[in-house]
Amino acid sequence: MSTVDIEAILDEDYTDVQLRGEYWQKRTYVRCRFRAADMSGLRTESVTFVECDFTGTDLAGSHHHRTTFRRCQFTGTALWHSSLRDCSMVGSTFISCRLRPIELAGVDFSQASLGGADLRNTDLSGCRLRAANLVLADLRGATLSSVDLVGARTTGLRLEGADMRGAQVDTVFWASTGLSETRVAPAQTIDYARAHGLVVE
Repeated sequence: MSTVDIEAILDEDYTDVQLRGEYWQKRTYVRCRFRAADMSGLRTESVTFVECDFTGTDLAGSHHHRTTFRRCQFTGTALWHSSLRDCSMVGSTFISCRLRPIELAGVDFSQASLGGADLRNTDLSGCRLRAANLVLADLRGATLSSVDLVGARTTGLRLEGADMRGAQVDTVFWASTGLSETRVAPAQTIDYARAHGLVVE
């Protein structure tokens, strides 16, 4: 595959294919299977993946700019040392993936499933996690400044030592999430108190 633009590719099977270090631009893949493919070092720009399967795929060291992964499946996928800038992961599912370290800037994880994900010490500043599944995820030491967490499922979410200043959350978050040693802004302490039944005057 080259850097030339192509039309949407539908239902193709790239299982076990070597795609290391390639550069893709303005492509669309729909319901394609990249299972166990070597896509390490892949660079994408304005590429769209819709309902694609990345089970067991090696995406380590890959770099993505304005790329969309919509309702894609990542199971046992290696994404460590990769970067995503202004990308969308809306509705995608991550299970037992190797994510750290990873660079995220302006990524939309709305409605994505990151249950049990290990994102310790990851900078998620400015990312969108609206209505995402973060059940049992590990965000200890993570930076969540100005992150949108409204509607996110956070049962068992670990946030010890995280920076939550400026994050957007709902009342349920303050009432159900453990926040030991978590950094918050003064206004957020009032929201936390009200969520626990205190009257702030």
